[in-house]
Amino acid sequence: MSLSYRQPGVVLTDRHFTVPLDHADPGGETIELYAREVVAGDKAHQDLPWLVYLQGGPGYGANRFIGRQAWLDRALREYRVLLLDQRGTGHSTPANRQTLALRGGPAEQADYLTHFRADSIVRDCELIRARLTDGAPWTVLGQSFGGYCTVTYLSLAPEGLSTALITGGLPSLDAHAEDIYRAAYPRIERKVAAHYLRYPQDVERARRVADHLLTHDVVLPNGYRLTVEAFQSLGLMLGYGDGSHRLHYLLEDAFVRTSAGTELSDAFQEEVQGLLSHASRPLFALVHESIYGQDARPTAWAADRVRAEFPQFDAAKAVAGDAPVLFTGETIHPWMFDCDPALRPLRETADLLAARTDWRPLYDPARLAANEVPVAAAVYHDDMYVDTAHSLRTAHAIRGLRTWVTDEFEHDGLRAGAPRVLDRLLALTRDEV
Repeated sequence: MSLSYRQPGVVLTDRHFTVPLDHADPGGETIELYAREVVAGDKAHQDLPWLVYLQGGPGYGANRFIGRQAWLDRALREYRVLLLDQRGTGHSTPANRQTLALRGGPAEQADYLTHFRADSIVRDCELIRARLTDGAPWTVLGQSFGGYCTVTYLSLAPEGLSTALITGGLPSLDAHAEDIYRAAYPRIERKVAAHYLRYPQDVERARRVADHLLTHDVVLPNGYRLTVEAFQSLGLMLGYGDGSHRLHYLLEDAFVRTSAGTELSDAFQEEVQGLLSHASRPLFALVHESIYGQDARPTAWAADRVRAEFPQFDAAKAVAGDAPVLFTGETIHPWMFDCDPALRPLRETADLLAARTDWRPLYDPARLAANEVPVAAAVYHDDMYVDTAHSLRTAHAIRGLRTWVTDEFEHDGLRAGAPRVLDRLLALTRDEV
């Protein structure tokens, strides 16, 4: 039974769907999905086209908007919007340390999680579309990982799409995980350099925190073990428009003088544990590298292995010398499963996923080359999370895709630039630009 209710300017309806865990076995085990339908209050009874939103991640539920926030305001002028919690996230049969224990041991958990990639998400969308639109195609808006899913959608079921809109999420069609991270570390280094240019006082502040962590065993209030590598991973926020400023303010309040000497402040520790914990997004760590798996090669903790090729990220060497401590970005490492209490029970599961050699292709280059769906993509000029060169190669490989390459926004342009980003993409698909 669907429940409808109101917020300022909108009518919301909770939608629930039952889908196969494995779409290759439609008569087998099922899981439950959740999506929130949103329609403008004054158009609630109109027959509107549908737009389904695919969130970034992997591992994040759809945005919980209040009213007509961000890009949603622009979309609601002409669409009925479906905010889908992708399988394993939000209310859609969440996968975490608590629920995965019900599957059995690490081997059973790893097998289960192989069904939580883009191809399964697309198949979910197709079953949902058939139930909501009477078979009519709909528009998909994919942000970041949601854009990866959109390219998979164009590969597997383009007949389900009337329009495809992608923001910060054009994936490489053929790069292995190692290639992804070899391209990523130099981008991360550029973002760190830009941060230190903006806030030169943070060079010494970061060195001081790193030195403290190299000589002290720090456990945050939630049980997270704060190592120097974990501290460096706070650079994840540098890929967002306000991330550099947020990092600066975080470092500003790092230390406090106590009767026992100088210590990391409670305020710093409280904020850091919220930034580092994967309790609300365990799939982000568990299946992150598997989104690049498309052949018989294991991902094998690619980000961690490739990091060794960039010795400038070694914080201990930086502190011992006079170099700045470099932050890292969107990379997942084995040590995270040792430090984070939300991930510790899942370490062996993660190792098994990293060792898998049976990943199926997620993209169909031949079908993309013959694409007939109107597609537009925002490509952010120096996106920290998605390599611009990879994105532009893919753009050329998808027939008819139109790009908007901009340095006005970082990876979160859909949020920071709304509704203008969505306006621009819609105009591109309608030949209005």
